[in-house]
Amino acid sequence: MKRRGGWLAMMVGVLMVGVVGCGQEGPKTEAPKPAAPSKSVTDSTGQAIVDSIKTPLDKSREVEGTLEKAAGKTADTIKDAAP
Repeated sequence: MKRRGGWLAMMVGVLMVGVVGCGQEGPKTEAPKPAAPSKSVTDSTGQAIVDSIKTPLDKSREVEGTLEKAAGKTADTIKDAAP
């Protein structure tokens, strides 16, 4: 019986130390501020994004123009073949 009482007292002591230890505040430290990106880096990144969007759009416009020309030629061929 004495053995259980000693074990219980030790567990209560450990819990009390844990509760008291968790209640203390840690040292106050300031988080480092991230460095502001330079204007040239920001501009070049922005331009790269614009170019990555603009290039596929330009290619699709070229394909669209080619398809319109082909459709026009097909329509002319059909008109010529019709009596």
